[in-house]
Amino acid sequence: MNDSATLPQRVLKLGVNIDHVATLRQARYSSMPGAHNEEPSILAAAHEVEAAGADSITVHLRADRRHIQDRDVFELKKGIHTKLNLEMGNTPEILKVALEVKPDFVCLVPENREEVTTEGGLDVANADSSLAKTVKALQDQGTKVSLFVDPELQQVEAAAAMGADMIELHTGAFANASVPGGEAELELLKSAALLGHSRGLQINAGHGITLMNLPRLMEVPHLAELNVGHHLVARAVFVGLSRTVRDMAIMMAAYPFHREAT
Repeated sequence: MNDSATLPQRVLKLGVNIDHVATLRQARYSSMPGAHNEEPSILAAAHEVEAAGADSITVHLRADRRHIQDRDVFELKKGIHTKLNLEMGNTPEILKVALEVKPDFVCLVPENREEVTTEGGLDVANADSSLAKTVKALQDQGTKVSLFVDPELQQVEAAAAMGADMIELHTGAFANASVPGGEAELELLKSAALLGHSRGLQINAGHGITLMNLPRLMEVPHLAELNVGHHLVARAVFVGLSRTVRDMAIMMAAYPFHREAT
């Protein structure tokens, strides 16, 4: 039985990032790609979170291939039952893979070889022409494109002007801020979401989202999908992947449907 059948109906969708399942695999098998005994299985993890209520599977194919590998992306596209969301930098090498895989969604993110994880949003407002060309190339093959941006009005306007289908608001500053300091970051997210919605963009959010900060994040209007990874995989060490995904999906069911900007 599919566990998601018992979940309450949700307006807000959940994308689960399984990069760090690959991080665990690479810790032992990076020098033995495709070994018959490599574990954990990325596809098995995707199936587990799908059954637990995930609406999409997110993976980041980085230029340095530190966790997700090209073969993972192709395997997931062929083997999952939901949608595939590919995070990627704006590089010809990764674009070539994306155009071959044809994921359902692509989220374009900034990428720095020295960073531990994505440190901020794209500077869409000052981007060179290659970003718009990448957006168009992906859209021309039927892939919806999201731009990962900080909650700054200038960046939201630039994303809309570029013709993106979606934006993913970078929630890292909100997640890392202490209360009450996080209130200012929350207000920035609200303003960015309202503007993006008024410009016809789908509003997603991601980075640093946990079961603890989710209730406050759900004060942001017009959210369509959250992309959550590290927290779910980390908590899974103690309670299992299925349980932690279900817990988040159940909490997200409380998110209200926003009919119009307020």
